[in-house]
Amino acid sequence: MNRTLVLVNAIGLLIGISYGIHNPIVPIFAKNEIGASYAELGLIGLANFVPYMFIPVLVGVLLSKFNNASLLSIGIIINSAATILLSFSKTVPEIMALRAMTGVAHAFFWPPSESIISNTSTPQSRVKNIGRFTGFFVSGFMIGPLAGTFLLETMDVSYRMLFQIATFIMASAIIFSLQASKNGHQKYGTAFSFSSIKQIKRFPHVIAVLIYCASSFGMILTIYPAFLNDRSMSATQIEILYFVFGAARVITLALTERLARHAGMVLIASTLCVSAGLLLSFYSNSLEEFAVAMLLMGFGFSIIFPMTLELILKKTQKESSGAIIGAYETIFGIGWAAGPLAAGMISEFSGNAVPYFVFFVFGIGITALNAVRKSVIDAA
Repeated sequence: MNRTLVLVNAIGLLIGISYGIHNPIVPIFAKNEIGASYAELGLIGLANFVPYMFIPVLVGVLLSKFNNASLLSIGIIINSAATILLSFSKTVPEIMALRAMTGVAHAFFWPPSESIISNTSTPQSRVKNIGRFTGFFVSGFMIGPLAGTFLLETMDVSYRMLFQIATFIMASAIIFSLQASKNGHQKYGTAFSFSSIKQIKRFPHVIAVLIYCASSFGMILTIYPAFLNDRSMSATQIEILYFVFGAARVITLALTERLARHAGMVLIASTLCVSAGLLLSFYSNSLEEFAVAMLLMGFGFSIIFPMTLELILKKTQKESSGAIIGAYETIFGIGWAAGPLAAGMISEFSGNAVPYFVFFVFGIGITALNAVRKSVIDAA
């Protein structure tokens, strides 16, 4: 494997471990230690993801002008600062501000990584390499909750100490990003053009899938842990459930290249699995039931993102890939921001289980759309 790809995959693994350790705990920390309501949890999630609606476009511009690995280093630095400061936060507005920093940092992590991989790969190996990178990140996200469980149960660390440990792991990724930046050839593309971004409008069905799944994914990352806690799941059990979620994603991502041959059917199956997992969550009360829901959603979410990106990049000129990736991630950010806000407000005023039924209904509609457009997707 190309040395640059090895370095980027190592970064993805470390960032994933850090996220897996602390992300599922943030809503529980905010609810139990800070006293946040469900509406405030929604606002925290919104603050986390709103920057991702705008910053990726800026990053898309920068990708054609600066060393991509250097931009990746900036993201790691901002993310590490936000996570360590989280351990000292005492109010909901402080948490919102720090999660907004995390959203900015994520925009400097994911698009540069995808750009490096896309431009280091051949067209034939691109989906496999993007899937592999996502697999390393998700593997970290699977390992992280186990590490978090061990630290919470065996070492008896506090939530705040957990954030500090996660910061150390995340910051260590800077070693690999600096090594990658020394290669110096990871600046790609031509001058930024809004016309290149408009190319993404040729895939409305893919955009619909992406927004729905990003919204649901944002809800699972920001609101779901608090919902699980209200359904009598302990912090340790929640970490275990996110391990199951990560394991399902890793197994699915290992099959990315094979599944990509049947893009239309896979997108239908993916949105159907996400919808089924959300419906099961609406009714579940036991660890085993929630584990099945997490397995279903783990499969659904994992394959959708590399698949939809590949469907778009396959019809994109290489010199426009940076701008397209920025536009793609911005659309992802729109969904990411909308999901937690909608789920938080619905939970606050209609009951904490209702959002999962509402998103299930939307998911069935998106699945039907996929079925109608299957031939178009397969031809893309």
